[in-house]
Amino acid sequence: MEFSLLPPRHQLVETLTRIYRQGLTTTSGGNLSIRDDNGDIWITPAGVDKGSLTPDDIVCVRHDQTVEGRHRPSSEYPFHRMIYQARPDIRALVHAHPPALVAFSIVRKVPDTRINPQSRDICGQVGYAPYALPGSEALGANIAQTFAQGFNTVLLENHGIVTGGQDLLQAFQRFETLEFCAHINILANALGPFQVLTDDQIEQFYRMDNQLPEFVPQRRTSRELELRLDICRFVSRAYERRLMISTGGTVSARVESDTFLITPYGIDRKYIAPEDIVLIDAGRREQGKVPSRAVLIHQLIYQQHPNIHSVISAQPPNATTYSLVNRRFDTRTIPESYVLLRDMPVAPYGTQYVQPERIAAMISKDTPVILLQNDAVLTTGSSILEAFDRIEVAEFSAQALLQTLSLGELVPITDEEILNLKRKFLQ
Repeated sequence: MEFSLLPPRHQLVETLTRIYRQGLTTTSGGNLSIRDDNGDIWITPAGVDKGSLTPDDIVCVRHDQTVEGRHRPSSEYPFHRMIYQARPDIRALVHAHPPALVAFSIVRKVPDTRINPQSRDICGQVGYAPYALPGSEALGANIAQTFAQGFNTVLLENHGIVTGGQDLLQAFQRFETLEFCAHINILANALGPFQVLTDDQIEQFYRMDNQLPEFVPQRRTSRELELRLDICRFVSRAYERRLMISTGGTVSARVESDTFLITPYGIDRKYIAPEDIVLIDAGRREQGKVPSRAVLIHQLIYQQHPNIHSVISAQPPNATTYSLVNRRFDTRTIPESYVLLRDMPVAPYGTQYVQPERIAAMISKDTPVILLQNDAVLTTGSSILEAFDRIEVAEFSAQALLQTLSLGELVPITDEEILNLKRKFLQ
């Protein structure tokens, strides 16, 4: 779906419905707006159930302040108007009260977006606006002044979050990514001190080379067409299961020996379609398409491991938290966890950028899953289903481990029991 081609009314409904279904706002909370080329502001209404919004509910405030619509504009309209005045480059705003960011707002701290390079790249540094009465001109002034300093994500003291973008999709992606980031900050704090990245480390992210030579495919095999559809299905499933967010997660699948398909760079994971998937053949990319930044790592894994037919790198929050802390991700919890994940080594941050061949070399029959420090979980499999199952089990296992913190110390499966598991399932 080409989101930008939807009329403003439909964009607002689609996005707010998405936020509501993800549990990132409540029936009565949150408001979104778009400023169009005429200077008119399209905004969600006051007092309308966010779970059943329709395009007819959207209100338009014309540039002359004439209001059109069957409802009143959101009570927070003043800060939308004042942000647009302070930042002419911003064309859309998202405001809501997602739980992790509210937690930060009520302890009056901002989340650190330097937990991984993607979060920093998308959200930047988070601004902070002092408390004022909701809907007041004073609140609008506080928020607009913070946006005027160059921030695109602003935490509201004892309130929530506002994110801005060049379009509504970008504002939403900043909102979703920042809530994900805040969630991981909270989880990592529970495990102890966690590592954040320096500016130099983040800069390495931008050096990843996905601008491969292009080629024009001469034929489309039935296997390729089936795999395109399968990749989209599993990306959609991962998004629904919160194993990926709109801005993060890569899935690839081998077509034949040195040919594979991979998800594209810069396309919202919710809207990926089969035609977006990029074919890679002998180190070349399908003409007119840009693959994921992780394409070289996936390529090297396929080259070194003929038995591997799918690779997934993603950032499920609980599992990703273990990539930030000096604490072992112990997979000896239940038999399924150990059988699918084995022992999970951690690749030092930056390896994926400067020595991707080392990442490929870490993978083996006995090491199908690794953690990339301050980055992601990487799984492999003989099929997309197996690689996906491993991502899912890694997230469930990490969630269980984190929940033990309030219950007591983990009692792992014994070494003898591990040997028995290996004899029965891992020969």
